[in-house]
Amino acid sequence: MKFLDKNTIKLDKELNELDNITIEFTSILNKLKINYTIISGYVAVVFGRNRASEDIDIFIEKINEKRFSDLWKDLLKDFECINSEDAKEVFNDFLNEGSAVRFAKIGRFIPNVEVKFPKTSIDTWGINNKKKLVLNSNEMYIGPLESQIPFKLFLGSEKDIEDAKYLYNIFKDNLDKSLLEQFVRNLNIEDKFKKYLL
Repeated sequence: MKFLDKNTIKLDKELNELDNITIEFTSILNKLKINYTIISGYVAVVFGRNRASEDIDIFIEKINEKRFSDLWKDLLKDFECINSEDAKEVFNDFLNEGSAVRFAKIGRFIPNVEVKFPKTSIDTWGINNKKKLVLNSNEMYIGPLESQIPFKLFLGSEKDIEDAKYLYNIFKDNLDKSLLEQFVRNLNIEDKFKKYLL
């Protein structure tokens, strides 16, 4: 793993099933120029954390129904939506109502990709400040680690805390410390940060 610049990480590894599905899914988002960011557990897994994960969480920018229809058509060549077979229902009753939708490879339910529109200003900030990950020459975008690590601590489950510790330990020399501390303060997790990461 190496940083090509402050916004680009290059990683070469033996790909697993989660990696392959993520590459396939994000290549469609890239092709359609839909702004997105991968968040949560997969970010730790892709960088080598050895734990089970059944889904990949992705925020996509709030797109209109026409662009979603284009996305739907491309996805359904190899994926199926677990929530509904009706694109209008998925767009209007799930995504626009703040719910996530799940896509899996045809005929399978696990692993799957959980897609949602951003709900908060922090979600939108994450999309707008995403980092490029070049995984075995495949481009995808992940959320800034300076926000993801504190948010994992904020969630507070054992799995989330271990994810935060893992990411912090491998990236601590490359993090924007002032930005990281800002998120720690905003989430009011100074005690957790000191306990687990310092």
